[in-house]
Amino acid sequence: MPEQDFNYYLYIWIGLAVIIFLINLKIVAPYGRHTNKKWGVLVNTRFAWVLMEAPVLFLVTYLFLTGTASRGITSWVIYMVFAFHYINRTFIYPFRIKNGKKNMPLVIMLMAVLFNCANGFFIGYYLGNYAAYGAEWLTSIYFISGLGLFVLGMLINWKSDNILIGLRKQGGERYKIPYGFLFTKVSCPNHLGEVVEWFGYALMSFNLPALSFAIWTAANLIPRSLAHHRWYLEKFDRYPKERK
Repeated sequence: MPEQDFNYYLYIWIGLAVIIFLINLKIVAPYGRHTNKKWGVLVNTRFAWVLMEAPVLFLVTYLFLTGTASRGITSWVIYMVFAFHYINRTFIYPFRIKNGKKNMPLVIMLMAVLFNCANGFFIGYYLGNYAAYGAEWLTSIYFISGLGLFVLGMLINWKSDNILIGLRKQGGERYKIPYGFLFTKVSCPNHLGEVVEWFGYALMSFNLPALSFAIWTAANLIPRSLAHHRWYLEKFDRYPKERK
């Protein structure tokens, strides 16, 4: 596929992210604390997480390894940073969460699979066929600062997830108010960390598919964070009013 056509499809995909962002501001995706049985058949949350996240890891890996572009050290590093996140998200995180009887609608899982396959295709196809990084890119200000943001966002995300997982391990199925770390400032630092992470990845790799992925991440997580914040305020009378 000519790179010009590839970019054309990417711009359409980014435009769709803007539309989805506006829809997400009005309609809260019915999983987790917002689960709604009216959305049809429910599936086990842990099973759904693995099935949702695995396609992007396998697709990016396949397209990267089978593409026609030369795979230098920089391309390998950019690929491995991406794979590192999704190995954790696919094979570690789902088995750390306290699953209990939690389920999510099958339609949400299938939509996530579609989302991940599309983003996985764009990133994998680019790295496998168009990427032309020199080794000097590893010492550029874009790569170093982007990698720093990626690591910062990842650590924020992990630390925040650990706090949330710890709350559930304290017993019971009821949600509790999280405290400590960046929860003193915002309601969803786990989402904040992931948005920072992927914009950092977009900067370090400096390509349109990575930017598209970051935009899609923001389009999904910013409205969800707003919904979580409203939910906390509605459910807990003593929820800290200073949190953003």
